[in-house]
Amino acid sequence: MVPAPDRGRWEVAAGDAGRRVDVALAARLGLSRTAVQRLVRDGRVLVDGAPAGKHHVLRAGEQVRWELPPPARSELVPEAVDVPIVYEDDWLLVVDKPAGMVVHPAPGHERGTLVQALLDKGIAGGHGRRPGVVHRLDRDTSGLLIVARGEEAYRRLVAAMSARRIARTYLALVCGAVPQDEGTIDAPIGRHVRDRRRMAVHSVRARPAVTHFTVLGREAGYTLARVRLETGRTHQIRVHFAALGYPVAGDVTYGRRPVPDGLTRHFLHAAELRFAHPGDGRELRFESPLPAELEGFLERIGLACP
Repeated sequence: MVPAPDRGRWEVAAGDAGRRVDVALAARLGLSRTAVQRLVRDGRVLVDGAPAGKHHVLRAGEQVRWELPPPARSELVPEAVDVPIVYEDDWLLVVDKPAGMVVHPAPGHERGTLVQALLDKGIAGGHGRRPGVVHRLDRDTSGLLIVARGEEAYRRLVAAMSARRIARTYLALVCGAVPQDEGTIDAPIGRHVRDRRRMAVHSVRARPAVTHFTVLGREAGYTLARVRLETGRTHQIRVHFAALGYPVAGDVTYGRRPVPDGLTRHFLHAAELRFAHPGDGRELRFESPLPAELEGFLERIGLACP
């Protein structure tokens, strides 16, 4: 594993001139803007030897220095929770998360998470309460996830995710007969204006969100689709299809319909991942078959499992 740098410097080139320091540094380090803004706030980013202002606009030739804080002490402890591991090496793990498992500890879900199940595997990078977590799946969404095993791997994978170089494909069964065979849903997503636990396409702070889909079959009032994420907003697939009037089957949060007999959760599965290895650049591709519950429901309504 390449050791993770904890500090650095660079001279602002013409290409970065005119950009805010937090934007440029976030792109350079593969960190979120929120994380970099925290560095700026804590005086860990200097421009020409002086602490950077939070709205500082870079000029060519300026010298930028940055220093990361020491890793936060984690109070997490490993737990004996079984999670299928699809791939592992010194840089990362690819796991097949089962439905019903929360990815990392959060209020109301402090135990039995994916993170605690993988702590003995040496996952690391990013936030102390969710080490190694590059991207997330909802609790009741099953399928493939990448988890980093060090700071450098984490930064490179997060940067690849931000640059849309990690291809994520899902299988979704939605209620109703979607008329077009393929399409793109381009609708910004943000927190619901009245219910902060939900997301919505009508929000004052919505962020760009793009979902591509291809219909695989229609039967019994349902449509099975292969869905590819271009962006990765919270609940994106569920929100986008619900906004079109075709909520994901079994989604009581956005569908406002009861869970169909034969399902115990929403029908959404992260079926494929494709990305370049953060260490050597080789192309990696992984697939996860539909869980038995979802496959059985398709058979029950007369749709072939892809």
